[in-house]
Amino acid sequence: MCYDPMSDVNPVRLIAAKRDGQALSAADLTAFVDAYTDGSVPDYQMSAFLMAAYLNGLTDAEAAALTDAMLRSGVHIDLSGVEGTPVGKHSTGGVGDKVSPILVPLVASCGVPVAKLSGRGLGHTGGTLDKLESIPGVRVDLSVEAYRRQVAELGLVISGQTGDVAPADKKLYALRDVTATVDAIPLIAASIMSKKLAEGNQALVLDVKCGRGAFMKTEADARTLAETMVAIGAEHDTPAVAVMTNMDVPLGRAVGNWPEIAESIECLRGRHADSALMTIVRALAGEMIALGGEADTAEAGRKRAREAIASGAALERFRRFVEAQGGDPSVVDDPSARADSAPVAAVWAPDDATGYVADLDALAIGHAAVDLGAGRRTKEDAVDPIAGLSALKKPGDPVAPGDALARLHTGTPEAVDGVRDAVRAAYTFADAPPTPVPPVRARYAAEAGWSDA
Repeated sequence: MCYDPMSDVNPVRLIAAKRDGQALSAADLTAFVDAYTDGSVPDYQMSAFLMAAYLNGLTDAEAAALTDAMLRSGVHIDLSGVEGTPVGKHSTGGVGDKVSPILVPLVASCGVPVAKLSGRGLGHTGGTLDKLESIPGVRVDLSVEAYRRQVAELGLVISGQTGDVAPADKKLYALRDVTATVDAIPLIAASIMSKKLAEGNQALVLDVKCGRGAFMKTEADARTLAETMVAIGAEHDTPAVAVMTNMDVPLGRAVGNWPEIAESIECLRGRHADSALMTIVRALAGEMIALGGEADTAEAGRKRAREAIASGAALERFRRFVEAQGGDPSVVDDPSARADSAPVAAVWAPDDATGYVADLDALAIGHAAVDLGAGRRTKEDAVDPIAGLSALKKPGDPVAPGDALARLHTGTPEAVDGVRDAVRAAYTFADAPPTPVPPVRARYAAEAGWSDA
């Protein structure tokens, strides 16, 4: 049964309909979201609706309609004047996730424009904007016009969400955050896709992270989120591919702000080519390059990505990106030039650490980075641009007592003692190396369903 009012929005009836498990029409949801955005519907009524949606779920059609209502509440950026086929990217977030600073210039250097609105870190997951702002001078508060111009001229942009983009989502997310309704998959999907569709890209690749360091802890939830977002993309004539990636251990050997940027530059220089991080970067790049029409298949796109790293084209595009957004490009040439970023302490392996690293808890490392100053506990907290961890030993690495398990970076050295114990406790050791876990678990597309990536 579908409720569709005959006149002005009636919040009580819409709340009751969703409470009773009914599906709401697109007109219902649009009217309700519009009224909440303009203040006609108060927080307490929208809170009741969100809880009803959390408990009873939303159909695919409802999720698409909610996305559309949030998208239409603000500016839909027009990139029709950009040469080529712009392709967007989104990650559901994880510990050490520095994919975007590597992937976006890499794909752009292969001829596919990439326009990206990114967010800030909250809780144990870092934010791309905070990481980029650790580069001296970089600005991420671009106007819509500057955003458009940079995509047209440089082929890429990474900026923060302005108040003109999906303002309904911003208001709804703040309410979900304080009403215990954040982790409802249809609400997550609608929130993500309302912003992604506003970016102006013609196709989208989704990095859906799964594991203890991700928001989606189970494969079942990750698959449901991926399917929901791809379906929303199809409803809005935006082809989307989802790649499910592992987030049980931190991605890469650095976690934090500047430590992750320094590692990203190393990867763009061709180092760590066989790492889990670069395997994921190439998997996403292959999909984006194929969707952008610069390769016939994702496999051919991955080959193009390898060539762009080897030739230096990707690194040069990153350097130009930093300069275009006001940053100091000399740090790309020599990351060690940032003298204040040197580690202030190390975490040493205990006496029973013989053999190999068996496991490393991504969630514990994410919390340690926050304690060092790299993240936020509330949205109002400031972040330390140099804070984080580097040179992490990872599962499969040989280890002996007294080896450095990690290097700690922070502007508040008094935080080190408590963090050191937490980092040491995040490790387990074994006599034999663990069985390697594939960094890319699966791929999903609307027409093909799930397959091995």
